[in-house]
Amino acid sequence: MSWLSDRGRIEWLGAGVLIAIGAFTIWEGMRYSTGTLARMGPGYFPVALGAILILLGVLVALTGDTKKEEAEALKEENFSNEWRGWGCIIAGIVAFIVLGGLAGLAPATFGLVFIAALGDKEHTLTSAALLASGTTVVGAIIFRYFLELQFPLFRWGW
Repeated sequence: MSWLSDRGRIEWLGAGVLIAIGAFTIWEGMRYSTGTLARMGPGYFPVALGAILILLGVLVALTGDTKKEEAEALKEENFSNEWRGWGCIIAGIVAFIVLGGLAGLAPATFGLVFIAALGDKEHTLTSAALLASGTTVVGAIIFRYFLELQFPLFRWGW
């Protein structure tokens, strides 16, 4: 057990979670047709994402070097000041769902990124708006025009 505490329990736990989520994602993604790189099926992206998560989990396990003292300091750190970030991320996801149904992909993406960016104390309203605008434009180009996602950029009402 001493090798585990010396290596850093945080890295091992994180690596295990990444590997487990990756394996589950691959398992669920294999229920759908994966297709090929040129003609991707609905299971292609989940399987690829699961494989990337497993690879990242292995890399975290092999390269993690948190010492016992650092792990204890992280465990004792007060995470109560992180609620702003968590709240903004969750609120951004909810805004994406609501705005996606009401107004389309562009307003939903803008709302998601803008609200989530406000979870970072270093962002101002201006920097969050600039980040959200840039992400919305790039996302619209990629998902609407290159990937031809059947999600309207703008629409009004349910």
